[in-house]
Amino acid sequence: MTERRRTVEWQDPAPGVAVMPTMTGLEYLRRMIGGQLPPPPITVLMRMTLEEAEEGRVVFVCDPDESHYNPIGTVHGGLLCTLLDSALGCAVQSTLPQGMGYTSIEINVNYLRPVYTHTGPLRCTATVTKPGKRVAFADGVVTDASGKPVATATGSLLVFPIGPGAEAAG
Repeated sequence: MTERRRTVEWQDPAPGVAVMPTMTGLEYLRRMIGGQLPPPPITVLMRMTLEEAEEGRVVFVCDPDESHYNPIGTVHGGLLCTLLDSALGCAVQSTLPQGMGYTSIEINVNYLRPVYTHTGPLRCTATVTKPGKRVAFADGVVTDASGKPVATATGSLLVFPIGPGAEAAG
């Protein structure tokens, strides 16, 4: 057996979390893309990068490696689910005004074909299908390097106040 090793380094997420309530969701995402705010540590661990953000739509890219393999030698479905969950959430975040946040309520993932390291970088595009003040809905699709869909998802997300005084407002 040949041992492989991967080192994961990330930035402190606290500064980004602290300023999130002071800007719109889209402003926050664009500052993350631009490097002015740290990415969430999960994106580094899973080798995902937020590459595009516009109102109601985001694009992540993910470069799976062998560390994402399951016992049968394919990329674990949990990676695809995490990628889709992150994209659906950020798509909803891109529609939110200052002082609002979100969390996933439900996600339904359909796995369409296996993913391997040779499948190449994955591209995950998520779009808000119905924005909301309390609940929002989004769809997402993950494609492989050749553009073939490998997974899709639909999800619902709870929208709520964040920041100072949020508990009193909620």
